Amino acid sequence: MNGKKDVCQVKAIDEKKVQSVRGQMLDDDVFSSLSDTFKALGDSTRAKILHALSKEELCVCDISAILDMSTSAVSHQLRVLRNMKLVKNRKDGKIVHYSLDDDHVVRLLKMAYEHVTE
Repeated sequence: MNGKKDVCQVKAIDEKKVQSVRGQMLDDDVFSSLSDTFKALGDSTRAKILHALSKEELCVCDISAILDMSTSAVSHQLRVLRNMKLVKNRKDGKIVHYSLDDDHVVRLLKMAYEHVTE
C-alpha cells in the first residue's frame, strides 16, 4: 500500500456535505486569531506560566521563582500572553499581579491537559 491507506483511492466529492460545511466555516480572521492562540500555548514556558496562574494570582517575581527563570524572561513571556488576551494584570502599588484573563483560558488548559493525558 505504500502509505496510501489514509487516502481515497477515487475522487468522490459529496457536494451537499461540501456546501454545508463551507457555509459553516469561520472567517479567516477568526482562524488567524485561533492559530495565534495555539502558537502562544505551544511554548512550554508559556504553558507553565498559564498553569501557575491557574492556581494563584502571581507577580513576575513569584513566577520567576516558581519556574527558576529570570524576571526579564518571564516578563517577555507575560507580554506575549497579555497581547494574546490570555492573561491580565493589575497594579498594587509597585507590584504588578498577573492572573488568567478569564475562565475560557482555564477551560482551554484543562481540555488540553485531558487530551494529552488520555
